[in-house]
Amino acid sequence: MSLVSSHAPTGRSPLRTVQVLGGGNAGSSAHVRSLALGLVARGVRVTVCAPAEADRAYDFTGAGADHVHVPRSSDPTSVAMLREACKHADLVHAHGLHASFRAVLALGGRRTPLVVTWHDRAHAEGARAHLVRLLERRVVRAATVVLGTTSALVDRARGTGARDARLAAVALPAPRRSPDDGDAEDLEALRSKVRAELGSLDRPLLVAVGSLDRHRGYDTLLDASRAWCRLDPMPLVVIAGEGPLRSALQRRIDDEDLPVQLIGGRDDVSDLIAAADLALLPSRWEARSVLAQEALHARVPLVATGVGAIPELVGDAAELVPYGDPVALAETVVRLLGDPERRARLREKGARQAATWPTEDETVAQVLSVYDELTRHRPLI
Repeated sequence: MSLVSSHAPTGRSPLRTVQVLGGGNAGSSAHVRSLALGLVARGVRVTVCAPAEADRAYDFTGAGADHVHVPRSSDPTSVAMLREACKHADLVHAHGLHASFRAVLALGGRRTPLVVTWHDRAHAEGARAHLVRLLERRVVRAATVVLGTTSALVDRARGTGARDARLAAVALPAPRRSPDDGDAEDLEALRSKVRAELGSLDRPLLVAVGSLDRHRGYDTLLDASRAWCRLDPMPLVVIAGEGPLRSALQRRIDDEDLPVQLIGGRDDVSDLIAAADLALLPSRWEARSVLAQEALHARVPLVATGVGAIPELVGDAAELVPYGDPVALAETVVRLLGDPERRARLREKGARQAATWPTEDETVAQVLSVYDELTRHRPLI
């Protein structure tokens, strides 16, 4: 694909963009860093408005962007700070529902184009679900363009009142390591190191990653893990992430003596997944799951629920099970652990499927074409 260039033509200043993140989940934060790298390389000025901890984790300044600390949406000063940061922007691009809503408030009354990317669906129940729907409606009606990372999110935006909703090409930033890079002995040594740390040198390692929230399906995963206690050697399940269900999940693990460890938030998720025998994704709904993409890139067989955009994302390169069915999940894992040939086929299919996903250059090119479309009538300096 030929890349769109945004180096300023004679007589025009560089395009000034502001990227807005809320708390910033792993997928959206990594996406913004990747965008920043690509946009800066093409002559675009990029300011990332995000909490300071997001810049420490994703190094937006190292990607060539300016970083402005804007607290999470719960902080009452965040909208005022964001309004000041967007004062001279030619275009604002917000990622996620809460960041987008704050951007709408900050831009109130201005004609600055607003691009919104929905990376995932906001998960809420009861009265909060109604509030989320109201926020979605306010955001999509104010946005100039809504980019959805899946066709379901694009349909949701259109159904909520978006005047222009499009499918986004969103790449998973290149993993730090892959089976095709570097020395095989070094990769195996890293894998052994991770497994030794977790206590899984002589037993299968099953890895799940994600916030400890109800929609992640971890209750089902714990139910399924009972069946794996009968295996010899007994697999170890590790769940990387933090969230409101930690205490309840840990209580179940302790009370039922389940072969599961909650290992908290990690900054080495790619290494964890690469060290696993299987990756597990038991969620109620997923968009472009980072775990699914990391697993296929790393050639780690994936067992996932066939929900949301997962079937579209992985094709036939993963084992799909119904959501909330611990028997199906348990049996699928047992079958895979006992079938090395099937695991090998899934590894090869995963690598082929990952090769069909958008590249980072393609992602930047699409976003830049939207920016150019919305800002082509900027006045000359």
